[in-house]
Amino acid sequence: MRADIVIVGGGPAGLAAAVSAAKEAPELSVLILERDNELGGILNQCIHNGFGLHTFNEELTGPEYAERFEKQLNGLNISYLLDTMVLDIAQGQVTAVNSGEGVFTVECGAAVLCMGCRERPRGALNIPGLRPAGVFTAGTAQRLVNIEGYMPGKEVVILGSGDIGLIMARRMTLEGAKVKAVCELMPYSGGLKRNIVQCLDDFDIPLLLSHTVIDIKCKERVSSVVIAEVDGNSRPIPGTEQEISCDTLLLSCGLIPENELSRAADVKINPATNGPEVNESFETSIPGIFACGNVLHVHDLVDYVSEESARAGKSAARFVLNKEIADYSNAIQIKTGNGVRYTVPSTVRASKLEDALIIRFRSTGVFRDSYINVLFDGENKLHRRKQIITPGEMEQVILKREDIDQDIKEITVAVTEG
Repeated sequence: MRADIVIVGGGPAGLAAAVSAAKEAPELSVLILERDNELGGILNQCIHNGFGLHTFNEELTGPEYAERFEKQLNGLNISYLLDTMVLDIAQGQVTAVNSGEGVFTVECGAAVLCMGCRERPRGALNIPGLRPAGVFTAGTAQRLVNIEGYMPGKEVVILGSGDIGLIMARRMTLEGAKVKAVCELMPYSGGLKRNIVQCLDDFDIPLLLSHTVIDIKCKERVSSVVIAEVDGNSRPIPGTEQEISCDTLLLSCGLIPENELSRAADVKINPATNGPEVNESFETSIPGIFACGNVLHVHDLVDYVSEESARAGKSAARFVLNKEIADYSNAIQIKTGNGVRYTVPSTVRASKLEDALIIRFRSTGVFRDSYINVLFDGENKLHRRKQIITPGEMEQVILKREDIDQDIKEITVAVTEG
């Protein structure tokens, strides 16, 4: 089998990358390999609104947002295989399996990694107690309620205040459950401010910061959880324990980019994001393999996923057409300074920039009345004030192409308090 560009994953990143690649080079064939039985990925179970404000200038639900991109596939040189699991990725070929073809290999000019991310399970959280019924990740509960039509429980405690956990607090409440508390280990929420207001405040659901679950009590099903306040080292403080009766515990404790395939292909991984290191074209350390979406770094808005993925798809098409091998000899390193946990991209080649360079990053903590600084070889080039910066919301800086000289060795992004 042969395709000029293979897209691994048919979620929001894969759809945007495929459409962009096909529009950039209509003569190239694009093949999407999707392991689910339909395109759209996680969007299919996100029936709440809030999608598309940046991309389509209107508020859509997740399925509506996915449908907009699926309709764009019509008339383009794009094909897709569903119920297809990718087994291996290498430079110039992708190996996959499905019930119709068996194990097969697709020869390709470029591959775009769009595998998305997965939830952190209970086993990674070290919560003491038995393993009863009633413990779910928030995403699993979302699928049960929104697609399968099942209610996970009636009295709920949520651990973690990521966006999925916040949205499920509202969803469970609307379906008749009693959400007793959302507990967050950190002293700040991991979700968007708008979700805290719309999903917790509007329904009088308490958000307990610097709290965690230290025990799960049960027989066959969860009967209660014990929570406690934690200190600055995230250790439970003796004497602060309280028991909350419930039949369900939802875990919303972070997302992990799906990069088993990337690691097997020897793609260089950024330890801060657990996603590939990429340049300004979203090309990984292996020529011809690109990465975008939540497999690259976990986003807060799907609109940003689509924007980055469109750039990745366009870059993949140009790679196939031009057969250019990435030259990193003059690449500018993008470094993290004070208050910045990671940046995307990790490197930039000034000669390859067509327009502005967008650097996205997340902070290491909450900063109020602070400044975002961008330094070129230690010299401050951008100094922008922000009233508040939180880890739950992705930040970005936009640098003009003409301001980035090829002689620059490194660009540093930092946050300083006012």
